[in-house]
Amino acid sequence: MSDNNNDLIKGLIVGGLIGALLGILFAPKRGQETREEIARKTEELLGKAKEEYEKAAVKSKLAYESAIKKLQELELSAKEKAAEVEDKVIEFAHESAETVESNKNRLKKAIDAGVDAYREEKTGKPA
Repeated sequence: MSDNNNDLIKGLIVGGLIGALLGILFAPKRGQETREEIARKTEELLGKAKEEYEKAAVKSKLAYESAIKKLQELELSAKEKAAEVEDKVIEFAHESAETVESNKNRLKKAIDAGVDAYREEKTGKPA
């Protein structure tokens, strides 16, 4: 979009210069008057071109600053989300460890009960 604006500005400046030059050259005036007219018009157009350039520079700066601000906001948001995910992973890992430990204890009790039942069956005495 910036390139389109620059092209438009360039086109307006060049077109304005050409139009002014042709108008002055074909006007019925003396050479001195024509040169003065060309110089005056050139100064006017250069002044306008400078104004447009400054406006475009300000707009570009504002767009750049806005983009930087948005990127900083996105970076902060991404960091917050990453911290949330990290917390959930830690929580899940902790819960998983507790579940594994609980299942391990239940399995041990079941094995012990099976061993006791086997011994009781073999010896006929309760363990």
